Amino acid sequence: MRKFNKMNKKIITIGIDLGSRMSKIVVLSDDKIMYSKVRDTGVNPKKVADTLLVDALEGASISRSEITKIFSTGYGRNIVPFSDKRISEISCHAKGANYFFPSARTIIDIGGQDSKIIIVDEKGSVKDFVMNDRCAAGTGKFLEVTATTLETTIDELGDISQSSTKKIDINSTCVVFAESEIIDLIADGFEKPNIINAIHRSIAKRTKNLTSQLHWQSPIVFTGGVANNSGMQIAISEIMGTKVIVPENSFITGALGAAIFAKDNCAE
Repeated sequence: MRKFNKMNKKIITIGIDLGSRMSKIVVLSDDKIMYSKVRDTGVNPKKVADTLLVDALEGASISRSEITKIFSTGYGRNIVPFSDKRISEISCHAKGANYFFPSARTIIDIGGQDSKIIIVDEKGSVKDFVMNDRCAAGTGKFLEVTATTLETTIDELGDISQSSTKKIDINSTCVVFAESEIIDLIADGFEKPNIINAIHRSIAKRTKNLTSQLHWQSPIVFTGGVANNSGMQIAISEIMGTKVIVPENSFITGALGAAIFAKDNCAE
């Protein structure tokens, strides 16, 4: 590791997003991402946070003393022992999306347990937002249940859905009942791609219902783990009537935002 030079005024910050399903870390230096990593949160999120920090220091070839500030976000932000400050995930996702796409004014973030619609200004500051954290039907959990029921993996859903040849509807608004509806569709002979496409469109419709509560505008940035699903990208674009844009690594948007807030705090 490099020796810390007290004359070096370079600001290096870390953002860590301890999510309900996945945890992410970003190392930021001179407004550039030095390192990032994503891993399962598991049953011991505090231990995962410690492991992410160790991995980040090694991966970025820096020492702990070179880190100026560490900010945390996500549902587990308050249990990160080395965090200098805790920031809301809404603010962090807005700031992170603005870093990738400064022209973005609407952010759709769909994670494992909740979904969020965030309206931002040109600086990435939050103007308004709405959040669904009470029903899994519009979140990544719905996709996990779908993958299990259809005996595939969540990573394969996007590709499989693009072979869909017929649009069908999933009418249930609850994951438990939707699972039963999927089983019925299988029994009725509906093909797997068509069922998966129906799930994607169901989530997209619930997302649009959330956006109807806000004065949203294009361009829309799609973030969160679900944004990696190509089928979900297509479904949301179709239902919203405008193409969504997705960061190269949609997982790290919140952690990146936390790192940016940490950097801005150093400049104050």
